[in-house]
Amino acid sequence: MATLQELLQHDAWQTNFDPGALERGRRYAAQGRVRVISQQARQIHASCQGSADHRYQQWIRPGDAGIALLTRCSCPVGHNCKHCAAVLFQLDMNAFSPDNTQPPRHIDDLQPVAHLALGSHLLSTYQPGNRRTVQQWQHRAGLSFDYAGRQVHGKRIANGERIRQTVDNLPVSIARQADSEQRLRQQLESLGLRPAMRQSLALPEGSGEMYELPSDGTWLHFVQQALPELRAQGWQIEVKPGFHFDLSPLQGWYAEIEEAPSQDWFDLELGILVDGQRISLLPVLLRLIRSRPELLAPGNLAKRGDDELLPVQLEHKRSSDGQPLQVALPFARLKPVLATLGELYLREPDPSPSLRLSAPDAARLSQLNELPLQWQGGQRLRDFAQRLQQDQAQPHAAPPGLQAELRPYQLDGLRWMQTLRELQVGGVLGDDMGLGKTLQSLAHLLCEKHAGRLDRPALAVMPTSLIPNWLDEAARFAPELRVLALHGPKRAADFARLDQYDLLLTSYALLPRDLPHWRKQPLHVLLLDEAQYIKNPTSKATQAACQLEARQRLCLTGTPLENHLGELWSLFHFLMPGWLGDAKRFTQDYRTPIEKQGDQARLEHLKARVKPFLLRRRKDQVAKELPAKSEIVHWVDLGQGQRDLYETVRLAMDRKVREEIGRKGLASSQIVILEALLKLRQVCCDTRLLRHDGAAHSAKLDSLLLMLEELLAEGRRVLLFSQFTSMLALIEAELQRRNIAYVLLTGATRDRREPVQRFQNGEVPLFLISLKAGGTGLNLTAADTVIHYDPWWNPAAENQATDRAYRIGQDKPVFVYRLIARGTVEEKIQQLQQRKAALSAGLLEGGNQGDWQLRAEDIDALFAPLPK
Repeated sequence: MATLQELLQHDAWQTNFDPGALERGRRYAAQGRVRVISQQARQIHASCQGSADHRYQQWIRPGDAGIALLTRCSCPVGHNCKHCAAVLFQLDMNAFSPDNTQPPRHIDDLQPVAHLALGSHLLSTYQPGNRRTVQQWQHRAGLSFDYAGRQVHGKRIANGERIRQTVDNLPVSIARQADSEQRLRQQLESLGLRPAMRQSLALPEGSGEMYELPSDGTWLHFVQQALPELRAQGWQIEVKPGFHFDLSPLQGWYAEIEEAPSQDWFDLELGILVDGQRISLLPVLLRLIRSRPELLAPGNLAKRGDDELLPVQLEHKRSSDGQPLQVALPFARLKPVLATLGELYLREPDPSPSLRLSAPDAARLSQLNELPLQWQGGQRLRDFAQRLQQDQAQPHAAPPGLQAELRPYQLDGLRWMQTLRELQVGGVLGDDMGLGKTLQSLAHLLCEKHAGRLDRPALAVMPTSLIPNWLDEAARFAPELRVLALHGPKRAADFARLDQYDLLLTSYALLPRDLPHWRKQPLHVLLLDEAQYIKNPTSKATQAACQLEARQRLCLTGTPLENHLGELWSLFHFLMPGWLGDAKRFTQDYRTPIEKQGDQARLEHLKARVKPFLLRRRKDQVAKELPAKSEIVHWVDLGQGQRDLYETVRLAMDRKVREEIGRKGLASSQIVILEALLKLRQVCCDTRLLRHDGAAHSAKLDSLLLMLEELLAEGRRVLLFSQFTSMLALIEAELQRRNIAYVLLTGATRDRREPVQRFQNGEVPLFLISLKAGGTGLNLTAADTVIHYDPWWNPAAENQATDRAYRIGQDKPVFVYRLIARGTVEEKIQQLQQRKAALSAGLLEGGNQGDWQLRAEDIDALFAPLPK
């Protein structure tokens, strides 16, 4: 703790007194009114003659807890009075002329040199509102003025105040230059600093007049931009140990990859070079994410300008003075690092300097290309990442023997599949229906055959209804491929000669039954068409597909995500087992945060992981030559008889559903809810679907027949979809009564080719199709009108049906009609469809994720009474 003599070397004690007390105290000392009774290093006892010859006693000692001096006087003021000031002025004079024999030399024109001290303090404050202790940095700049080695500061003074100092062992009296000091203050304030309103421990007591800046960003700018200028102008800059912005320059960035001998995983270390030391950034960023998540959360990170800097204190020491190293990291470089290493947000604190990643994660290394990194190792993995970048890769040439001209996006799809094959990973070709996923797959297999790699057969698994389509397209576009379809009761004999074929076809229904045969047959490519069929990981087809041996696995589906993220996990569990973790960990890391909590950061992270292995193109992106598609809701008002039955069923079902939810909860009551909704939907279609012995009531059927009469009279060619084959039977009866020609396709149709050919050839103008049987695998570009008789939860299923007509080869505008019974459960389903579609858009197409889960308020809406 400082002595009185040390404190008097500075003018800091003068800030304790108001100007009037200082002026009178100086005059009393000059008049010799002070008498020292006793003086020690840390205490003085004196007396001073005041006005009217009153003599008062003073006791003065150094203070503590941030107070320079403690003064006490017997006068009425009590402390910090003119009498105490007089004693201190007297001590000041005695310090420079102890024998009072030599008067000080006067210096009147010495200009002050600005002295700026910089310091920081980590302050912990308790916030009663959230009952948390929050740590916050305080930074201060202390301004003082140096006169011949003596630093002074204090309240702004008038010219003429003097300072006692010793120069060459001789006392001098230096005049303070008030105008010059004021100009230095103004220069500091012009840089944005303002007088600090609150005390802080950032600088020791007596460090000068305290200034502050409003934010870390302004401090960083001041230190990097303004401080060098002040130094150049002769300002004395004193950086206290621990100052938060005492930054060491970055000498470089590095990346090091150590690949496992098995090539299943690799360790990635990213770091910086500072003060001649290699310092890994991963532990630094992890500490920041855990301690101050608001700094590096993806949403906040996106708001930061690339020119902004983040000051970070490192655990390493500076070689020159042993102080902790501090650096400023540019957000322009932090963004690609954190976007690439999204696992940082999911990891527990780990002191390891590197991050262990699975081999497919190398696809994201290309995001680091914009950084000036010194790479060590990992050339194969970096090439992997580069080649998976669509916009930077050259399309693959179509193979010889392909009897089709591939469009540019199809050539890019071929390149993508070839790259995945070379890198020994799988992927999802998620193009919209009608963009030629089958053709791209056949081109891929033909490339493999010409390269001599198709020494094992490829297997394509699909819904039974698509086998004829694959046979037709293979014969048309890739006649060189030897193709065998394994279906029907005589297929067992074919298993003995599988190696004689290039491409084998089977169905999801037959795959589990024939699994013992398929286990014995190694495959070159295992391809799942309409791969949403394995969205349930516990289904027999999914489990059977996962057991097959293949060099490459591919999924084809226009709807990679229909209902929830668990379906996407199931696809990737088939493609690359373990890459997205097990189902429990995936739910914990992604499904719950995204689907239930709306966590945009986790959604972005999941998108980044799947993007290299999920190639998705929409029609409006790549098939701009397609004509317009118009979607129209055709409202239908129920007649009285239909309304009465609807209300009767609704009341009964509402009671049943609520009793079930009361017993089991909402999540466990899905079957009962769906059964209840099914009955209400049937009433909306036709009362005969629910009550066979009653009179026919169907406002929707009446409306449909009027529409068909008008549309067919205009020469339109119509696809009519319904989920209910029984409803199609009722429609058939009415068409026959009116002598309207049509063809029909349901799950019971044996020969699918015949009705398709008749419609495509123009023999009939109307095609009745059940949604399940006709939602995939059909090319019906002769149609220009699509009618959905009844809506269902999944908009993807309806879109797939629409895509039977709206696909490559369509040259006419397409009109899509949805018949909706106003005020009924059908209208509520349409509203829920929009929510459900948002989840898929969020992950696959870059939109915001949507909340599609069935909620308690949805039950109220679905079973609401009809409006009057």
